[in-house]
Amino acid sequence: VGDKVMVLARSGLWQEVVNVPASQTFPMPEGMSFEEAAALLVNYITAYMILFDFGNLRPNQSVLIHMAAGGVGTAAIQLCKTVENVTIFGTASASKHESLKESGVAHPIDYRTMDYAEEVRKISPKGVDIVLDPLGGADTSKAFNLLKPMGKVITYGVANLLTGQKKNLMAMAKTWWNQFSITALQLLQQNKAVCGYHLGYMHEEVELIRSVVAKLVNLYSQGKIKPKIDSVWPFDQVAEAMRQMQEKKNVGKVILVPEAPKEESKKAEN
Repeated sequence: VGDKVMVLARSGLWQEVVNVPASQTFPMPEGMSFEEAAALLVNYITAYMILFDFGNLRPNQSVLIHMAAGGVGTAAIQLCKTVENVTIFGTASASKHESLKESGVAHPIDYRTMDYAEEVRKISPKGVDIVLDPLGGADTSKAFNLLKPMGKVITYGVANLLTGQKKNLMAMAKTWWNQFSITALQLLQQNKAVCGYHLGYMHEEVELIRSVVAKLVNLYSQGKIKPKIDSVWPFDQVAEAMRQMQEKKNVGKVILVPEAPKEESKKAEN
């Protein structure tokens, strides 16, 4: 009772009071803010397990990170930096490239104006060792084709299904139709791996998740990782917070809090 904890839950956290099993709570490390705690678990567990458990990231390898300025993207960049001499390619809109370079992305690519596969090939003709794929659809095929021998694509989302404020059924159907498919025999000939990851379906793997969180807390305490907060919004501005992400303006995590931060409240009063 009274411990400050981080909480992992599939849904239901956009409210002031929540009730979760104790196994889904983790003590916050010393010096961590509540905003950082809210930004840590989902993104860093996902990035860690993709890169290390599935990806087997090792020194001198190369990684392509899509949506590199988002929550999982920024976590993945920081985790890549804990391994010696990893070359990071990151896709994001041009306005975010300076920030990405500062965080350790060697080759930011503007996916809106360039073919990112071509850009990767210009710099690394053989491709990359690991692709983090939150896009789905035809982009998973591009990811697979970009892999070096013994390379791995880890697909963990289908962002291509989300095309705007309203559901675009044609775009959804196109993404579904273009969804990557491969047989075991084809894999055998290619010397490549395809992995699927979804943290939401890991809730019974308590010990596994706990061991990953322990490693992340250790990295945080050493100053090797630090959640990047884009902005903090009170609950009554949830629409604006969602718009910040939808318009792809955020670099790092968009955080919801029950009430406006005190500094902003004072400004409003003045």
